[in-house]
Amino acid sequence: MNLENIIRHLPELFGALFVTVLFLQSSLDKIFDWKGNMEWLTGHFSKTFLSPFVWIMLAKLTVLELATGLLNAVGIVYFVLYGSTIVIFYGASLGALTLIGLFFGQRIAKDYPGAAVLVPYFLLMIALVYLTTPAR
Repeated sequence: MNLENIIRHLPELFGALFVTVLFLQSSLDKIFDWKGNMEWLTGHFSKTFLSPFVWIMLAKLTVLELATGLLNAVGIVYFVLYGSTIVIFYGASLGALTLIGLFFGQRIAKDYPGAAVLVPYFLLMIALVYLTTPAR
């Protein structure tokens, strides 16, 4: 791996590093404070049709966030070793899907400010998917 190639791909690498930190921290918070997250989410969705499914949603979200963070971290290492951003592409795609799930939940719970906060993260995912698309 030469320095010129790394410099050419800095936007993708910085984006993947940001996504790694974002999703690993969020998933680890859910793992280490499962009870607190369950309590908050149970109240958050108490008046929605999703209320019986809070524990399933939290479990799926935790797995998706952990996978997204790990996939982007592996993608950075893969790029350094092989010069390809393909793993970052898959990590960013999974991140976009994860954020769509979060956005759906926030909208259903009528937490419009919470949903709005997700938009910049989603735009980052779309940019990262675009920058790392193999067909480009």
